[in-house]
Amino acid sequence: MEIVLLTALGVGMSTIFGGVLGFIFQKTSQKFNDLILSFASGVMLCASILGLILPSIELGGDFSALITALGIVCGAIIINLCDRLVPQISNLIGKPSSDEKYNRVLLFVMAIAIHNLPEGIATGVAFGTGDTSQALTVAIGIALQNLPEGMVIISPLLACGFSKKKTFFIAVFTGFTEILGTILGYFAISISSYILPFALALAGGTMIYVICDEMIPESHINGSSRGVSYSLLLGFCLMLIFDWLI
Repeated sequence: MEIVLLTALGVGMSTIFGGVLGFIFQKTSQKFNDLILSFASGVMLCASILGLILPSIELGGDFSALITALGIVCGAIIINLCDRLVPQISNLIGKPSSDEKYNRVLLFVMAIAIHNLPEGIATGVAFGTGDTSQALTVAIGIALQNLPEGMVIISPLLACGFSKKKTFFIAVFTGFTEILGTILGYFAISISSYILPFALALAGGTMIYVICDEMIPESHINGSSRGVSYSLLLGFCLMLIFDWLI
């Protein structure tokens, strides 16, 4: 149990550590921010395919393709619904719903928090099966992609008027959802072993939707299309190599 708790803390803290790095490099140029955002897109894209969608197919049994496809679509729908709810949430906390930049940032943060939960469940279930080596491999892969995720939410939140204290709290919250998911997955393996294929595909669907709808367009909006495209490929390839090495 101790190694499960330590791993859960490590996976969650990787997002928080990425947030700390985001504070350190918050005054970087827009071009650098676009490169980091695109790099994170590549990491997340590769992780969603290798770490979520393919395992979902492997664990889905006779109807694996159907379960995975359904999970991906449901994940996209959930994020789309969150997109529709963002203006209402903005009004509730005193921000103008017409502020499109603020709405995009809030949606991105919500997406990270949402997909961190089933990722955590996947880690917890892996530990519950007793295969500690495989569980650590899953955890390390997720932690690696969490670093740039934590980095890229800091500057946009600060730019939208959030204080440093509130921004750090949001980074902590997104990491906490992964810790919670790991613990839930470990203690509920008898249940989550059945829903795990769908949960993995759901997480993959949320990630792919956000990458396509928010991260890639946002990284290209300032005109650095060639550089950010290579940055995305670099992130994808590095995550691919890392997955092969472990």
